[in-house]
Amino acid sequence: MFDPREKIAMFIDGANLYATSRALGFDIDYRKLLSSFQKRAYLLRAYYYTALVEDQEYSSIRPLIDWLDYNGYKVVTKPAKEFTDSTGRRKIKGNMDIELAIDALELVDVVDHYVLFSGDGDFRTLVEALQRKGRKVSIVSTIQSQPPMISDELRRQADTYIDLASLQADIGRDPSERPIRRNEPHDFEPNDAE
Repeated sequence: MFDPREKIAMFIDGANLYATSRALGFDIDYRKLLSSFQKRAYLLRAYYYTALVEDQEYSSIRPLIDWLDYNGYKVVTKPAKEFTDSTGRRKIKGNMDIELAIDALELVDVVDHYVLFSGDGDFRTLVEALQRKGRKVSIVSTIQSQPPMISDELRRQADTYIDLASLQADIGRDPSERPIRRNEPHDFEPNDAE
């Protein structure tokens, strides 16, 4: 699946990975995640994409973003858009697809193998474009949740599909290490596996 001589880059759709790991019932240890892929090949870059609510006094994701930024990840953020849905619930939408796609395409001359952590079907076109340039693309998501967190089209387009559940032993956080969190709803809407 991975050739140790390859240069790889990880592209993490933060909201999508969060929803996927939550659906599987475990938290990601991002230090272990980085280490796991550094062992597989030469890890050139690890990108993490997320939208942030700018006007909140405290954001539950801010400590993670700061930690990632200081520990080997290139964090890409933008302000989230807030709206109220038809039931009156406050929702936050933060789509980072275009930023991720542009960054991936800009690295096509130096990356041999892309590892995309998302099940969003909108990325099928990006995967196809990278493959036309002779690059391998692995997708990390899951089909073990109900409903599956990955679109069928994206899974079929990938060179390799890796179920996040199969990585749990390597990258899962020990439940005893879980930090105490403030009671704050995390209503980010990851793009559905369209």
